[in-house]
Amino acid sequence: MKGNIQVPKGTRDFTSKVMFRRNYIFKKVRSCFERYGYAPIETPAMENIETLSGKYGQEGDRLIFKVLNSGDFLSKSKIDSTTTSKSLSKDISNKALRYDLTVPFARFVVNNQNQITFPFKRYQMQNVWRADRPQKGRFREFYQCDADVIGSKSLLNEIELIQLCDDIFTSLNIPNIQILINNRKILAAMIELMSASEYFDQFVIILDKIDKIGVENVKKELIKLGIDIKKINLLDKFLNIKNINDISVLVNQNELGKKGIQELDFILKSIDSLELKSSELKFNISLARGLDYYTGSIFEVKSSDVNIGSVAGGGRYDDLTSIFGLKDVSGVGISFGIDRIYLVMEELGLFPKDIDISSKVLFLNFGELEAKYCFKYLEELRNNNISSELYPNNDKIKKQMNYANNKGVQFVVMIGEDEMKSGQLSVKNMSTGDQKEMSISELIKIIL
Repeated sequence: MKGNIQVPKGTRDFTSKVMFRRNYIFKKVRSCFERYGYAPIETPAMENIETLSGKYGQEGDRLIFKVLNSGDFLSKSKIDSTTTSKSLSKDISNKALRYDLTVPFARFVVNNQNQITFPFKRYQMQNVWRADRPQKGRFREFYQCDADVIGSKSLLNEIELIQLCDDIFTSLNIPNIQILINNRKILAAMIELMSASEYFDQFVIILDKIDKIGVENVKKELIKLGIDIKKINLLDKFLNIKNINDISVLVNQNELGKKGIQELDFILKSIDSLELKSSELKFNISLARGLDYYTGSIFEVKSSDVNIGSVAGGGRYDDLTSIFGLKDVSGVGISFGIDRIYLVMEELGLFPKDIDISSKVLFLNFGELEAKYCFKYLEELRNNNISSELYPNNDKIKKQMNYANNKGVQFVVMIGEDEMKSGQLSVKNMSTGDQKEMSISELIKIIL
């Protein structure tokens, strides 16, 4: 039997140490979501392909993991010289793993609209899949934690999401967070002024790569689209803008652009009157968020201390539910990438000490009679939320102590014939090596 059976590229096993740390993040994020009044939901890992296709742009659609139909699917397909992989996939696959949590959420809202109280505030913490090229901070299977408000056009929701974002990174003790903000309406006005509205979807996908490929390469890709090079030079004027007041001059009388500036100005001024604890809100004209469904404010969150790309992102979507038949329902949300947040915390050494200890107390096993005697103390410790366990076998003491060391147990309790008579515990502090006689209530007091 092989000793190292590989998992698929872009997927991972998680050790107990890693899971303790991941669960620490999940707990903090969930706690913040619920403090802001968001309610949990879950959706299936698989959706029908038509639910997902056409919602993420050409590049996004290419990364959707398709699931083969059950049974002899080829016998039902017509294959000839004109058959392509794209045409064949329609015959052999009608389901796909979810690409994100937002589109399934829109489908969920439409299906459950009669049971939902609008505006509906939901959070969702589940894994998603993308057929992407694996690299640092980018996986094919990963977790997202989303918070959305749907059924309200109020910009107060955007302000709340910025505060929520700041609270989450503050609770995780992650400093120097940048929350970048832009508005799709401003981008639409810019693209219209460049006479490139017909290329809007491709344009924003290309612009979204600006941090990776640079301005000049962005221009080259825009030229390949067929955009006039003289119009493309207008991009420099927009990219040099640092203050939203300067956009008005460029946008001029474009009504959509003016609306985007008003929305952005309201959000920036409102946040400026508040006090963000660990984050800085910054306007960034090059922020595009390449997904098709965004229509208003867009966000991207980055760590200034770790170069790993965005750790969260989101925005306003006005028309997403309409593609499933429910019109005039606007939503806005933000998605936190747990895997990247983990990498930031790991690189900055921000996980609390002893977070990966599964048991604080271990009772050694001196035999069946002594082991049964330990049960009442184990129950008392557990009733006080102190993780504790009894070594299951009457092995040599050295082996049991090695087990305690390897698990990082803080206190080892030894109960033999003398301790059973006295009612006292012999407790060894594994950090200091000190060993003392004490009662169970004294041990609880030391730990708590």
